[in-house]
Amino acid sequence: MVRSVTTYREIFANREFRALFAGNAATVAGKTIQMLALSALVYASTGSPLLSALAFLGGLLPQALGAMTLLAYADRVRPRGFLAGWDLARALAAVLLATGVLPVWGMLLLIMSFGAVDALSGGVRSAIIVDVVPGGYVLGRATLNVSVGAMQILGFATGGTLIATLGPHRALAVAAVLIAISAAVTFFGLRTREPRATGRAGVAATWRGNRALFADPSIRAVLLAAWVPNGLIVGAEAMYVPYAGDLAAVLFVAGAAGMLTGDLIVGRFVPPVLLDRFITPLQTLLAVPYLLFFLHPGPVVGAVAVFVASFGYAGTLGLQQRLVEITPGRLRGQALGLDGSGRMTFQAVGASATGSVAEATGAATAMTVAALASLAVTALLRRRLRAGRDGAGLRPDQDGPVAARAAAIPASDG
Repeated sequence: MVRSVTTYREIFANREFRALFAGNAATVAGKTIQMLALSALVYASTGSPLLSALAFLGGLLPQALGAMTLLAYADRVRPRGFLAGWDLARALAAVLLATGVLPVWGMLLLIMSFGAVDALSGGVRSAIIVDVVPGGYVLGRATLNVSVGAMQILGFATGGTLIATLGPHRALAVAAVLIAISAAVTFFGLRTREPRATGRAGVAATWRGNRALFADPSIRAVLLAAWVPNGLIVGAEAMYVPYAGDLAAVLFVAGAAGMLTGDLIVGRFVPPVLLDRFITPLQTLLAVPYLLFFLHPGPVVGAVAVFVASFGYAGTLGLQQRLVEITPGRLRGQALGLDGSGRMTFQAVGASATGSVAEATGAATAMTVAALASLAVTALLRRRLRAGRDGAGLRPDQDGPVAARAAAIPASDG
């Protein structure tokens, strides 16, 4: 039986996890600076807010395409070589952007191409936590989540300073250095592991794997619970600027602080055996405080509501733990990659839907509608999640619907 890892001291005593943590922190900081610098560069070149927004978020948009076509590779690559190689490729791309030789359309095409493969990279990185920290997936995932939030904040602050002092091209060069550091730390810090699955992978294998995952009611419920309620609340967050104007930064900071606090406390102090029971309460907490915005609270009360609500994002930890437990090992990377890319996609959907409502009703009402919709989806999925918790799902190597479908995927696939 694998002993649970429950303290930060234990998890950071693991040499491989330290490398995974440091590499992830460096690449998140580098990618954040790159997004900000590229957006500034495109706006300076074109004066177009739309193209600037595409430069900032363009790498996220193609992740749905990557999830539909590439995720079968997540279980068929050696994690150390792939992650280090992908970071190196990203660093070279940042160098190319820094040179200024590409036209605007070329820069956008480059970052979108890399975005499609990021869905695969996310699956590989998430799945290796299980191997690096046996018995400590929840704490490992929570710790990486904290580093992502902290490095994004640091990346935005540092990126803004670099752009103001050195210009966007040199800021892109700094981003390239940080991502290259991640490649080196990952390569020298992780040990070589064999792929979880064998055989060729491709679009057909990815589709079959995704269908196998969605065919199991327990896995389908977990994925929908991870995607839809959270995506709707991200839609409410997209209304901070139209709601609060110049004070929107107060709400953004409160949201980041609440999310980091939730990951720190839940990841550290809620035992993995109990975490599963906190999924629905935390997802409910994520939405309820946003109902207050119907009353148009001021910035202080609004910030408190956002902080409390964002603590509820920690419910994702329980969902990811459940996904790891009920997914066959040979589909684990694909399942976690699908989870991550689906969350990105539904965040965009939630923001678009809430923005559309706000056009007709105003920002405060749209935020309330998004919260009500999130609560409704959480309530609808509660029974299915409870059924999965009580034994409807599969353990990674048990026989059953998902395992049978996974085993049916041919070893040679174009």
